[in-house]
Amino acid sequence: MHFSIISVVPELLESPLGHSVIRRARDWGLLEIECIDLRTFGLGAYRQVDDYPYGGGAGMVLMAEPLVNCIEALKSKRSYDLVIYLTPDGERFDQHMANRLSLQHNLMLICGHYKGIDQRVRDHWVNLEVSIGDYVLSGGEIAACALVDAVGRLIPGVLNDETSALSDSFQDGLLAPPVYTRPAEFQGLPVPDILLSGHQVRIEDWRHEQALQRTTERRPDILRD
Repeated sequence: MHFSIISVVPELLESPLGHSVIRRARDWGLLEIECIDLRTFGLGAYRQVDDYPYGGGAGMVLMAEPLVNCIEALKSKRSYDLVIYLTPDGERFDQHMANRLSLQHNLMLICGHYKGIDQRVRDHWVNLEVSIGDYVLSGGEIAACALVDAVGRLIPGVLNDETSALSDSFQDGLLAPPVYTRPAEFQGLPVPDILLSGHQVRIEDWRHEQALQRTTERRPDILRD
């Protein structure tokens, strides 16, 4: 799977996408990530990529010309399944979307910055707009890293145990149940007896009950949905 990420501050992407599971996926050739500095396509001697908004107001807007030149340059090298813009007013990113995106081959991500990007780019060059939550970040880089991590770990072979992703929160419409590890008792606090019983059917039933209870208490909106 290939990700192309357009950013005005690509340095913000280096650490989150260069360690842990995502790094292993890249080292094993299961995931390709290229981070493109939009200023490479900037205009004039100063590589301008932003300008004041028409109609006045505070903040700056990423210009259409550098963005479109960058998008078209990337498209000349490969065919993209989707061009995704990370924005607070996009479709809410969730596990179901991550599952869908993991079936694609080539994704282009545009990281917004300042007050966003020229609407004409959104209207004519973007296929999907994605939000990771109802809050505003300084730029789309953190959102892009979250998307790449959530999607990348679903690619077959990325996780050592491929069934691990199937038991994550939200995969079955529930939060994950509580988990425990050794020792069986810590400072007088024991692990539930059922988990030590070796009776796998009963253990799975207990986990489902715990997941349902936790979801009911913490995220009843998921059950309503």
